[in-house]
Amino acid sequence: MPKSWMSDKDALKPQGPLRLTEDHVRRVTRLVDGPRHNPDWRLMDDDDLDRLAQRLTAGRPAPVEIFAYGSLIWNPGFPVAARRRATARNWHRQFSIDLEHFRGSPEQPGLMLALASGGSCEGVLLEIAPATTAEALRAVLRRELVAHELAANFRWIEVETGGMEREALTFYADPVDVTLTDLPIEEQARRLAHANGAAGSGSEYLLRTAQSLEEAGIHDGYIWELQALVAEEIDRWSGMEGKN
Repeated sequence: MPKSWMSDKDALKPQGPLRLTEDHVRRVTRLVDGPRHNPDWRLMDDDDLDRLAQRLTAGRPAPVEIFAYGSLIWNPGFPVAARRRATARNWHRQFSIDLEHFRGSPEQPGLMLALASGGSCEGVLLEIAPATTAEALRAVLRRELVAHELAANFRWIEVETGGMEREALTFYADPVDVTLTDLPIEEQARRLAHANGAAGSGSEYLLRTAQSLEEAGIHDGYIWELQALVAEEIDRWSGMEGKN
C-alpha cells in the first residue's frame, strides 16, 4: 500500500515536533509578481457562483457541511458554526495538481493538494450556519472553484463522524479539467520546497496544513513524511547557497 494511502491507524505516530518550521518557510518564500489564476480562465461572478451553489445544494437539507482536508481547515474563509473530526473512506490526500500560478510559476511549478481514490482520509467537517448559507457558499466557491473551467470540481462524499455516516461537500476529489501529476514523494517535496507564486509558497501551504492537522489531533503519515522531506530539502539547498 503506498504511503499516501495509509490510514491514521496504519501510520506511526510522530515523535517530537514537526521538522518543517517557520524558519524553513522564511528561507525559501519570496515575492512573486504573477497571476493568482490561469489568465485563460473565465472567472465566475457573484451570479455565476450563486447559480452553482443552488445547483450543488438542490434537494439537500441544511446545514451544509464541507469536508476540509487541506487549507480549508486552517483558512475556511467563511463563518463556521461547528467543526468535527471526520473520516472520508476510500479517499486519501495527495499533492497531485500541477500549479504554474497561485503558489507556483512556470519556472518553478508547485503542487496543490487534492483527494484521490483509495485509502482513508481524516479531516474536519465544517458546518455552515443555515442563516449564512448563501454568503458562505459564495465565498467558498469563489475560492475553490473560481472559474467556469473548474466548476465541475465538487463532489458529495460519504464521511463518518461521531459513529454516524453522512454526506459532505468537498472539492477536488479525483479532480477534472486540471493538470494532474503523479510524482514520487521525494519529487513532491522538492517542488514544494522551492515553489513560489503570487499567493505565497508551497512550503507555507504544507506547513499550515501539517500544523492544522496536528492541532486537530489528526496524524497523516503521508503529510508527516512530506513535511520532513521538505525541511531536509530546504536545509540542503540553504547549505549549498551558503557555500556560493
